[in-house]
Amino acid sequence: MNAIPRTRFMALAAALAVSLAAGAASAQTVKVAVPTFLTGGGAPTYGVPAKNGVELVVRAINEGTLPAPYDSVGMAGRKVDLVVYDESGGGTKQVTELRNKVQKEGVDVVAGYISSGSCAAIARVAEELQVLTLLSICGTPRIFEELVKEPKYLFRIINHSTGGNVGAAHYVVRKLRGNVKDGYIGINQNYAWGQDAWRDFNLAMQTLSPEFKPARKQQFPKLFSGQYGTEISVLLRAKEKLVHSSFWGGDLEAFIAQGTARGLFERKTFVWPVGEITAHRLGKKFPNGQLARGPYGLYAEGIDTPLNKWFRSEFRKAYKQSPSSPAYHYADSILAAKYAYDTAMKANGGKFPSTDQVIKALEHATFDILAAKVKMSLGKGHQAVTSDRWGYAEWDDAKGEIVVRDVVEFKAECVNPPEGVNAAEWVKGGMKGAKCD
Repeated sequence: MNAIPRTRFMALAAALAVSLAAGAASAQTVKVAVPTFLTGGGAPTYGVPAKNGVELVVRAINEGTLPAPYDSVGMAGRKVDLVVYDESGGGTKQVTELRNKVQKEGVDVVAGYISSGSCAAIARVAEELQVLTLLSICGTPRIFEELVKEPKYLFRIINHSTGGNVGAAHYVVRKLRGNVKDGYIGINQNYAWGQDAWRDFNLAMQTLSPEFKPARKQQFPKLFSGQYGTEISVLLRAKEKLVHSSFWGGDLEAFIAQGTARGLFERKTFVWPVGEITAHRLGKKFPNGQLARGPYGLYAEGIDTPLNKWFRSEFRKAYKQSPSSPAYHYADSILAAKYAYDTAMKANGGKFPSTDQVIKALEHATFDILAAKVKMSLGKGHQAVTSDRWGYAEWDDAKGEIVVRDVVEFKAECVNPPEGVNAAEWVKGGMKGAKCD
């Protein structure tokens, strides 16, 4: 064999040393992949605030500047190596992206996803790849009821859609009986989230006050269609004064702009299960008196915990605005990962834990997130429940921002089904076992 020239040998040796050093450094981090909408209709209202919330909390974790109980550096002592990527493009693309992140880039944790479609696409794949995956938003209850009935690696850190829509029905029956005497109607996007949201709200209304009837025909326009002239005309002609809509992102902003121009919101009261995000973004342009849901974003303004005060203060400093719900949801998923890693390390005698040990620490756990307390009590310990809040969204001239009034909080045990019970069947069957004040 030909001898390698000394200069080339030295260069190869140096390159190998750099590669080994990089590998050693990588082994001393927790690599977290975060999918969120960076382009498309979901980016301005959801994706970008979510990215900002994650980056803010990860910086604080790596610096050890979070309030207790998250004030130690890193996750189980190792700093976080953050990889943020685009959720746009549909379910097939997200499956490919997930495989690449796990098999080629070696991520330890996936924390994110906004769309129910994305979550439905990757749920089984995350289990197949054996990667710890914390779903941040995607509301459909089908994840643990139909797609992954025996989860190990898959978790969700917020209520699924049933909690929010049952809370909406409770609020309507308690506060808005006069608005619903002529019945109610729905306009929801035609995919898992929109269909599930309407189903749960309608079933809850029929359980709580069956004298109030839904319109004979509901509207399910295509996701991200952007133009709603025909649908607005139907709503303007409808006798029902109360409208349920789970629109979000660019769809909701477009609908509000088009509806405002035609006086829709002067004649109807809307129930927006995820309206807080757009209320936060549109400010004075958001229709006064419409309903929006918490307990994040606007609803977290008065929650006086060290974690929440820190997050709101630091978010304003970094991004010159208050954090909306997606910023909370994504940041909370990172906190859940830190809780699990730190708890597992303590149980492991101070040694860095295995993925199995991290999973064991998170299953059935109860822990603090930024503005609430999470109980991992559904989905065999993999689905979180929290309380739910509802109120009126209004512009406050004195504060110069949108606020929520007449807020009612519903306990987690009031708006979520018991463990092992199908959400739709629970609501349809009269919400047996619900514990409401």
